[in-house]
Amino acid sequence: MDKNFQEEQFTGITTFTPPLYKQRYQFIKDLVGKYKPKKVADLGCADCTLLWMLKFCSCIEVLAGLDVCASVLKEKMHRLSPLPGDYLQPAERSLTVTLHHGSVAHKDSCMLGFDLVTCIELIEHLEQSELKKFPEVVFGFMAPSVVVISTPNSEFNSLLSGVMLFRHPDHKFEWNRAQFQSWALETARCYDYSVEFTGVGHPPRGMENVGFCTQIGVFVRKYPQTSESAQPREPTEAAYKTVFKAVYPSLKDEKYLRNAVVGEVIFAAQIIKRSLTDRLMLEHEEYNDDPAERKFQPSINCFSEDLGRLVGKHVEESMKPFVNGNVVYIPLTTIFSFPKVNRLCGTLDKLRELIAGKVTLSSDGSAVMFNTEHENEEN
Repeated sequence: MDKNFQEEQFTGITTFTPPLYKQRYQFIKDLVGKYKPKKVADLGCADCTLLWMLKFCSCIEVLAGLDVCASVLKEKMHRLSPLPGDYLQPAERSLTVTLHHGSVAHKDSCMLGFDLVTCIELIEHLEQSELKKFPEVVFGFMAPSVVVISTPNSEFNSLLSGVMLFRHPDHKFEWNRAQFQSWALETARCYDYSVEFTGVGHPPRGMENVGFCTQIGVFVRKYPQTSESAQPREPTEAAYKTVFKAVYPSLKDEKYLRNAVVGEVIFAAQIIKRSLTDRLMLEHEEYNDDPAERKFQPSINCFSEDLGRLVGKHVEESMKPFVNGNVVYIPLTTIFSFPKVNRLCGTLDKLRELIAGKVTLSSDGSAVMFNTEHENEEN
């Protein structure tokens, strides 16, 4: 919840490399790599650092943050906005990031349907009345497939210089391992989850008996959620206020997909055209000593070997580019064989549809056409 509190500034017996908050966030990233969730919510997201890190995980399509402090959200939310590079090179997956102002003690249907919910250094900030409602909101109402909860291990506090009672003045409690595990096991039992315990922040050698500095519980729902159980048990009014929403450019959007495909088609065609015209020019230089008489002629076989290397396969006759007068014809089947073009379009018909009106095609729509007059002038 608050990464920059005293634990990162301890100068006593124990220090952490990397800092403890980074170890917690890396733990979540590793968990995302294991479970590949599409929708992730971070409760108590504070300065949005974890959300910022998770937006680079290619499996995630929806990110949501919730925090009770609106001022921190509004101060830090812009770091989650798309950058110019996101528009220049849109990702193949979609990504929507939303921040909400509200309390984890309240239910709101905007938090339904998530695969993974993270609660990093959150529960120790809750009042007893909020902590009592927390399990029903997260495990009963939200009911994600996986929940991760981290909280300070009070047994480690004796190794941290400057800690008198709690590690942070806003903490309402700090549990030892037995207390946390008792609460977690009872919560898991009530809501049909299993739970495994681990942590980050290893103790010094010889002090292993105190356990990790941060204790972590990973809860996994025992039974798949049905469409019926995914619905709220009772009507809920909106309890949260949305303070930020960003929809990232994506190749799932036809507009961005079209731009990307046109760019790849032109790039591939230019490579093929340049290689072909260079080879043809070389042929004519060998047989014609008079530069004024040089002109392009069709050449069917000169490009087969090079083209095969480009597309990574045997080149059929119908895939070979050719020159007719001052025009280079590059079959769409050839361009479609380029791996990235193939992946973006899926079918030849989709390729033709996406580049229509953006690239000059032959009358039957089977080839991309480029004029070679510019090359003649250069040569």
